[in-house]
Amino acid sequence: MPLLDRYGRVARDLRVSLTDRCNLRCSYCMPPEGLEWAPDDTQLTDDEVVRLVRVAVQRLGVTGVRFTGGEPLLRRGLVDIVSRVRALEPDRERLGLSVTTNALGLSRSAQALADAGLDRVNVSLDTVRPETFLKIALRDRLHDVVDGLAAAQAAGLGPVKVNAVLLRGINDDQAPELLAWCLERGYQLRFIEQMPLDAQHGWDRSAMVTADEIVSRLEERFTLAPAAEPRGSAPAELFSVDGGPATVGVIASVTRPFCGDCDRVRLTADGQVRTCLFAREESDLRSALRAGADDGELATRWVTAMRGKAAGHGIDDESFLQPDRPMSAIGG
Repeated sequence: MPLLDRYGRVARDLRVSLTDRCNLRCSYCMPPEGLEWAPDDTQLTDDEVVRLVRVAVQRLGVTGVRFTGGEPLLRRGLVDIVSRVRALEPDRERLGLSVTTNALGLSRSAQALADAGLDRVNVSLDTVRPETFLKIALRDRLHDVVDGLAAAQAAGLGPVKVNAVLLRGINDDQAPELLAWCLERGYQLRFIEQMPLDAQHGWDRSAMVTADEIVSRLEERFTLAPAAEPRGSAPAELFSVDGGPATVGVIASVTRPFCGDCDRVRLTADGQVRTCLFAREESDLRSALRAGADDGELATRWVTAMRGKAAGHGIDDESFLQPDRPMSAIGG
């Protein structure tokens, strides 16, 4: 049975958060002092993660699984989880596996993840200037991210994708520089509009760098043209760079939302189904799982949860309220 919502959308892309913990303190995600992490006994075990992913893949038609956080490389069982999920469906055309990471530990784990069956990585990187990286993330770790990206590429985890958020007055003048850096190394860059998912609830739409501004900045140095391939359910609007074949993407989650084509569903590290990043309600699978529910019941609960998915995130509505959970506790 597919994960079908009331608006005819089918969720085939599952984002699985493996932890709410992170070893950076990016200003658009969490405060400098960090957050109070969720108690260990509320977090899904490795076996529970694999079981719920199995239900999603074998009963609910999921064809892509992305492991997120917090920072998923902090999950000690990550490589084993990837290996066990890959064993559910060895055919990579039928099941794609990826990780979204800050890449701090990727130089040590990229090859093991590739050997376990991971297909690719998405790496968060907002700047290639060490001083700006320190200002945003409050950690002097740019060199570790650069090494992690190179290790992922060497391990065959490609195409290596880079996700960047521009912050006004901090790195919004660095978009062309970051794109040139990624093009030189063969990485695929995607800029993401800053979303209201920070723990501090300090997001201000008027201060957000918009997709139109991002494109304008890039066009100061590059010639961009809409990419020929159809976008489908992908969140990024692609542009060819200087005639191609290289592309750059812009994810305009706020100013040009793509909710009508959304095919994603999220599972938090504590076993809650979230039908949207901005949902204010969740559906509890962990309690049912630990109470002895069989796979059929878990699948039914998941399908029921999807029926409650809203038509859109509603950021432009006057009644919009930011989710109680920040991004680190939801999972990208």
